[in-house]
Amino acid sequence: MELLKGYTGEQEKLGKCEQFFLELMKVPRVESKLRVFSFKMQFHSQVSDLRKILNVVNSTAEEIRSSAKLKSIMQTILSLGNALNQGTARGSAIGFRLDSLLKLTETRARNNKMTLMHYLCKVLADKLPELLDFSKDLASLEPASKIQLKFLAEEMQAISKGLEKVVQELSTSETDGPISDNFRKILKEFLRFAEAEVRALASLYSGVGRNVDALILYFGEDPARCPFEQVVTTLLNFVRLFNKSHGENCKQLEIEMKKSAENEKSRLSVSRGSEGMSPKTVKSGGV
Repeated sequence: MELLKGYTGEQEKLGKCEQFFLELMKVPRVESKLRVFSFKMQFHSQVSDLRKILNVVNSTAEEIRSSAKLKSIMQTILSLGNALNQGTARGSAIGFRLDSLLKLTETRARNNKMTLMHYLCKVLADKLPELLDFSKDLASLEPASKIQLKFLAEEMQAISKGLEKVVQELSTSETDGPISDNFRKILKEFLRFAEAEVRALASLYSGVGRNVDALILYFGEDPARCPFEQVVTTLLNFVRLFNKSHGENCKQLEIEMKKSAENEKSRLSVSRGSEGMSPKTVKSGGV
């Protein structure tokens, strides 16, 4: 386009591509208008994608806070911790840090075979088996673990600023004359629904921020020090470690039951053999 700016010859002698750019150069602020149209073309998918991600964050926060099973497991962990620390300053705790959930696999029994996580799973299996599938309450944890709130803030800002540019260009184009009539008509139609869409999206975004803070406070953490990403990652890892430990407990129980059955079978076999070896009665007879 820079090369065409100084062209003064006949337009018909140029190729179709060059002729197109010559016409394009007649449009006032063509680069600004192209950026506005680019934003317009991407607007629907950009808003739709951001809305979906915001809804995932909302769903995750709601699932976690409303899970009665997760709450009961947290209470059980606290009780186990107080029992282990009985007689110490930590034996009457009223709560624990969220990251302590991942330390349950670090505390082992004296035989070094069972961790506190294994013991938790065993206690629940024996006394509260209905809690073992608590991870089903937290279906949104996996997709939420891939979300960065910083990215959502950047996307929200980009959409808001993009819309501002549309409004600015529409206002500026009022002095362009007839050449921008169709451009202005298209932008006015776009703004009729786009502004409402962005207002609704901004409201959803603000609501997500409040729900995220409420989630962090639910665990007694500071939103300034314990971000949403940390909460979700910690809980997801806890779920994985819990399910792994429960699975290992089930396998160990299966091995023990099989061994017990084999021992019982051997005992019965020995018992039957002993019965077959009993002395026979000898009848006396004449010589």
